[in-house]
Amino acid sequence: MTPLQQAAPVRAVVLSAVPVSASMAAYLEPGAFIVACDAGYRNAETLGVVPDLIVGDFDSAPQPPVRHERTIVLPHVKDDTDTHFAARWLWQHGCREVTFLGALGGQRFEHTVANLHTALFLAKNGVQVLLADERSELRILCPGQPMTLERKGWTYLSLFPLDGPLTGVEEQGVFYPLRDAVLTPDYPLGVSNEFTAPQAVLSCRAGHGLVVLSRADTL
Repeated sequence: MTPLQQAAPVRAVVLSAVPVSASMAAYLEPGAFIVACDAGYRNAETLGVVPDLIVGDFDSAPQPPVRHERTIVLPHVKDDTDTHFAARWLWQHGCREVTFLGALGGQRFEHTVANLHTALFLAKNGVQVLLADERSELRILCPGQPMTLERKGWTYLSLFPLDGPLTGVEEQGVFYPLRDAVLTPDYPLGVSNEFTAPQAVLSCRAGHGLVVLSRADTL
């Protein structure tokens, strides 16, 4: 049975093209379905995993010499980015949790923005999303779904509106608590909050927010 015929993956990791370090293997949970997007297959090599599926138009890297049954070759002219195609494929196949590695930073800032839009697409369709690099973790806050965040090694916690105003915002366990607040896209009120407790709890009544956990600045 090929990966395209297997039962729907519940949890997946999408490897995009921005190079990652071997330390990011900590985000590869056992049993996760691995999708490499275009040049993201190089990240699979770095992380020591074999993708269950490779998708892409291979404009940023040569098509890898893999078995045909686990590769989806996309046309160069299309509406979806390779990463968005992979995300949509996972959602359509019933995946409920997706972690993106290699989706932040790099030489093409517009791809980072596009990947944030892809994360919002998944969140609006009921998929739990995490984007991570060596210094940050990003999640999507959805209305009526409180989010509990562990302090661990994180220093800063930021919240930004994604698709219009965030209303009824609550933030607890942080230096600047919020209660029934409104965050708007034209004023970054939610940037660089800090943990004051082992856990912080965020929630909103309407809108979707980008939650960013960051480590302390390095000199």
